[in-house]
Amino acid sequence: MAFVRACDLSELEEDTPKRVELDGTPVSVVHTEGEVFAIHDICSHANVSLSEGEVEDCQIECWLHGSAFDLRTGKPSGLPATRPVPVYPVKIEGGDVLVDVHASPSQES
Repeated sequence: MAFVRACDLSELEEDTPKRVELDGTPVSVVHTEGEVFAIHDICSHANVSLSEGEVEDCQIECWLHGSAFDLRTGKPSGLPATRPVPVYPVKIEGGDVLVDVHASPSQES
């Protein structure tokens, strides 16, 4: 796995997505429910940044059309989105949030 630094853990506010670009991949990093998640930052329904949406119940909501995606699986919980978005492995080392965007993205159908 090729983990790269996304940000410092202290930069993440609870339930507030942070957009980063890692090796050309837009990623939304979210600290919620005691864990840190990394999800592809572009909604699968429209070309909209998920990091501009709200986080609740371990889901991130697309601000434009209201589809929410599970931060653990990338699976949408409702229309209009029908396809999941990739989620990426995350680890914390010495206060750094590391994400592997080159791992086979985890998706559930």
